[in-house]
Amino acid sequence: MKEKAPPKLRTKTQKQIVGAIGEDAVCVYLKRKGYTVTDRNYLKKWGELDVVARKGAKIYFVEVKSVSRPFDDVPRVTSESGYRPEDNMHPWKLKRLSRIIQSYLLDKNVPDEVEWQFDVATVYVDQAKRLCRVKMLEDVIL
Repeated sequence: MKEKAPPKLRTKTQKQIVGAIGEDAVCVYLKRKGYTVTDRNYLKKWGELDVVARKGAKIYFVEVKSVSRPFDDVPRVTSESGYRPEDNMHPWKLKRLSRIIQSYLLDKNVPDEVEWQFDVATVYVDQAKRLCRVKMLEDVIL
């Protein structure tokens, strides 16, 4: 009988590493602000929710956008290519997020009367200093 080869180990790209650091930073930020993180990386074929949190009876769906940049440069241009993390929120991305939020609400049997909102967390990651800055854009309309 022929033995199966072990699956290839995937190495993460720099973008994936920065994204994971950003998501971790947002979870720490939310917990410090009194939120409870209930889900991370909720995935369906048509999209993914980065962070789902609760505070009180309200559900918060948080999309995390991260860039790696020395903090000295953050107030002006926020990446080498001249964009801010929130500039990656294209209309088609918002549409996909709306669909995945609806899927989450149905999958988790969330009653219609439960309030929820969509937020975008922008994270500036200074890898050299091992620091992150989180800024929340709250109650974004989908």
